Amino acid sequence: MKKIVILSILFVGVVASAQETSLTVLPEAIQIKTAVLPAPEADKDGAMVYGYNAQGDFVVLREGTNNLICLADDPKKKGISVSCYSKKLEPFMKRGRELTAEGKDFNEKREIRGMEVAQGKLEMPKEPSMTYIYYGTDEGYNPETGELSDGQFRYVIYTAFATTESTGLPDKPHAKGMPWLMDPGTFRAHIMIGPFN
Repeated sequence: MKKIVILSILFVGVVASAQETSLTVLPEAIQIKTAVLPAPEADKDGAMVYGYNAQGDFVVLREGTNNLICLADDPKKKGISVSCYSKKLEPFMKRGRELTAEGKDFNEKREIRGMEVAQGKLEMPKEPSMTYIYYGTDEGYNPETGELSDGQFRYVIYTAFATTESTGLPDKPHAKGMPWLMDPGTFRAHIMIGPFN
């Protein structure tokens, strides 16, 4: 019986070790190149970039000089997805990352951040604030060059508490690529544009 238990423990240890070593973290330069793909050309070089170190920790890869913050692709998730957003959105985005690290799910994060906005603990931008998103498949990604051949754009403009009445936008799209308002009337109201295919 003891032998079976010991063998089981050893097997679990080997599997866990294999899972830990299977994480592939790309070089910083490639992470940065991919992270800024969604950004306007003029803003790519000056954007701040978050990415991952060799241990898979979320870290700052490059300090920025302009109004954009970009996120490298998460190596633990399937597919490629990178985004860049206005610095004014950083408190909202950072709080979301903190809550994710605490194990909160989508609905819990929404409820907590909504409560914190209502209490004045978390401030949303007063002006519309832009987020650029670019995503595609692992098969379409070249990890040596940082290029994504099958990438698609999605644009998100956060405009807290906007409504369909105040914007004239519908709350669902009726054509591909058209702008529409998601979560109208809430702290996380945002205009969605795309994808276009």
